[in-house]
Amino acid sequence: MSLTEPPPPVPGPGPGTVADEAAGQLRDRISADSLTTRRDYLRIVATVSGGLAIGGVGVASGILHRHGDSETLPRAKKVTDQLAPGESVAFRFPGDEDRALAVRLSDGSLVGYSAVCTHLACAVLWREDRGTDGELYCPCHEGVFDARTGEVTAGPPPRPLPRIFLTEENDGSVWAVATARSGEPAKEALCRQFGASRPDVAGMLGCPGADRATGSRRT
Repeated sequence: MSLTEPPPPVPGPGPGTVADEAAGQLRDRISADSLTTRRDYLRIVATVSGGLAIGGVGVASGILHRHGDSETLPRAKKVTDQLAPGESVAFRFPGDEDRALAVRLSDGSLVGYSAVCTHLACAVLWREDRGTDGELYCPCHEGVFDARTGEVTAGPPPRPLPRIFLTEENDGSVWAVATARSGEPAKEALCRQFGASRPDVAGMLGCPGADRATGSRRT
């Protein structure tokens, strides 16, 4: 199994949050043709805005879950049977709640990223028609990321997209095998996850202490 390394999205507020409840109240009022006073309207708008602000602060300060936070090696997951140049596929990795995106660039390179924007956790999409490699785009606040590196190229996102490391088997199937935190060097991320559970792979990567770990397992 060969490791394909790309060259050197925090779930958002879900159902049941304060913002969702306030928005639902507003919809109920409209559907019932009830009169909404100016005071009621302002109160609802303030509540929704406050809910979004709390979510934004949580993302910025690291309170909410971030892609790649786990110290353990995730279980490898099959992404797709085939992925042709110019195609992308959405999947979940490393957990069932972690949105991710795999893209086959025009030159055949495979790249994978968290599909959660590092600004306010909106969904990130791939737009093939933007430049040679396309671009990763967040429509909520016009955030743009480089499709080859995950780096921010436009808009308000404060950090690059966390990477997903992909492998391609002989049959053409694509698998997700590991993750990296936003901005984390590839070798550091892989050594952090493979070091303890797969010292053979860690040794191939040249991870610190990998030889000692492999030797202790042989004795």
